[in-house]
Amino acid sequence: MGLRFEEPGACTTKVKTMKKRGKKYQEALKQIDKSKVYSLGEGIELVKKISGTKFNSAVEVHINLGIDPKLNQVVRGTAVLPHGTGKKIKIAVFANPAKQKEAKAAGADIVGGEEMIKEIKQGKKVDFDVAVASPDMMKVLGPIAKILGQKGLMPNPKNETINPDPAKVVKSLKKGKITFKSDDLGKLHQIIGRVSFEDNKLTENFHALMEEIRKAKPKDTKGNYISGITLCSSMGPGIKISA
Repeated sequence: MGLRFEEPGACTTKVKTMKKRGKKYQEALKQIDKSKVYSLGEGIELVKKISGTKFNSAVEVHINLGIDPKLNQVVRGTAVLPHGTGKKIKIAVFANPAKQKEAKAAGADIVGGEEMIKEIKQGKKVDFDVAVASPDMMKVLGPIAKILGQKGLMPNPKNETINPDPAKVVKSLKKGKITFKSDDLGKLHQIIGRVSFEDNKLTENFHALMEEIRKAKPKDTKGNYISGITLCSSMGPGIKISA
């Protein structure tokens, strides 16, 4: 699942899409200079100012990458956002009894082994956002692999959710660890906080993410690696910012 716990919002300025937007969206759009590339500080300030939702909107970063997905160029990795995304995540850990105890102490919400697997298989109820497993449990996760896979929850070594030390993974996730992956169009989308966050916290989260994205640059990428960055709030218009 890549630990992307929420889907990106409206963050678009396409004309066809604009015509379908409501009054609040149109009013917000009027406050953006479409010919300008804002600094990060200006972008964060403006995103918070024009957020028109009644709930605590997510602040999203959408990045155009200079990669060619047709050549199997993918940007993926992990980053620890120092201030988290503002969303509490429910973590389930599949491990032996000793590891279960350690994971629970580390902050895991649900822990279990074969019995928990049987319960999920019988009821098909998956009441968690992330699944972590110790390597020895992978051979017994088979009966629910399809159930977890359909929800993007199957533990995977690429996002480090298969780990001999589940407690360590739980701690890092609770501290704000996320994984990112470019999509089929060579774009990357990630939530970096909420409009209620202080500006400096959003700034630090942004820089932590960008540092890891730059490290994840495919070796065979040519030209400009990061060709555009847009900032927005949930269901809000995009604001172009400098890298």
